[in-house]
Amino acid sequence: MLAPVGLRGGFRPLPRIGILSTYAPTVCGLATFSAALADGLSARGADVNVVRIYDGTRSVRPDVVGELVNGSAASLADASEWLNRRDVAIIQHEYGIYGGADGDEVLEVMKGLTVPSIVIVHTVLKSPTPHQRSVLEEVVARADRVVVMSETARTRLRAGFAVDRRKISVIPHGAALPAVQALKRSGRPIILSWGLLGPGKGIERVIDAMASLRDLAQRPRYLIAGRTHPKVLAFQGDIYRESLVAQAKRLGIEDSVSFDAAYRTPTALTALMQTASVVVLPYDSKEQVTSGVLVDSIASGRPIVATAFPHAVELLGNGAGTLVPHDDPDALVRALRRLLTDPRVAGTMASEARELAPSMAWPVVAGSYLRLAGDLVAAKVASA
Repeated sequence: MLAPVGLRGGFRPLPRIGILSTYAPTVCGLATFSAALADGLSARGADVNVVRIYDGTRSVRPDVVGELVNGSAASLADASEWLNRRDVAIIQHEYGIYGGADGDEVLEVMKGLTVPSIVIVHTVLKSPTPHQRSVLEEVVARADRVVVMSETARTRLRAGFAVDRRKISVIPHGAALPAVQALKRSGRPIILSWGLLGPGKGIERVIDAMASLRDLAQRPRYLIAGRTHPKVLAFQGDIYRESLVAQAKRLGIEDSVSFDAAYRTPTALTALMQTASVVVLPYDSKEQVTSGVLVDSIASGRPIVATAFPHAVELLGNGAGTLVPHDDPDALVRALRRLLTDPRVAGTMASEARELAPSMAWPVVAGSYLRLAGDLVAAKVASA
């Protein structure tokens, strides 16, 4: 145990945390989230270890104490044992990262736990299959506390699943705040989409819109930043990216659409967002209750245009962005045109985004997890 910290109920020792998740060098949003959470907890003085879900490559990060090999009963038992050496286990839940049908092997890990657990639920489906429903219901039943990252997710979890409502907490997805605010930009305005690339990201919507923005006095440039998602690359290669390049060429706007697949650290990504006039999230999904890209984009203090997926509806409703229907290309064009031609509207939107950002800062979010973990440890001690 480390030095005491002020938590609910007075000063208590910092709990030792074990995290089960995908993790570097795995490239996915969940791995990025877990690394940022681990770093945020460590920065507040917590002792953090990680049990990483193995993906064929080994991690060299010093905080990784073990790797879970999906499909291996011995490895599932080992994962439980590694987590039991901590005071609290934090388990990331996403259907596609664990072995078994709908990732049900995570239940074997949870059955072996003797320490309190916090499950972070990243996906809450509106219409799950019967097995998806049963897996999530058992995961939540076995957890001591359940964290979702939006009110929409909490409402959907309560309404659609058999859960103990008292277990559920909402802690926002964390974000890295920019060190400096964006400066006035010169040259062609940049419309930015970023994140791992693959079908479902809706990039083709914005490329179509770019053809309708050619008449602007300052012709914008659409920058698509990010590598192809490793799973997409493994199964489909770069077909999606190549189709987008062909689409821009077919529309005669290849000089206004560019792709940047460079890897960026969180700091470099934050700096990139500061160069954008508009950040656009044109996702196909109507299910997404958690989006790290959305939260980071808000934290960057840039005006946002997004399709009306649930997390965007919740966070952008106060004026930090513009929502457009998924199947209304004219609405997307109008939203982009307005932000590119009306500095007052863009400035107001950016200001609203900056108002939201402090509550999403990783130090604040990590503190919320530490308080939750401290409550679990205190309750365990009290009941002993």
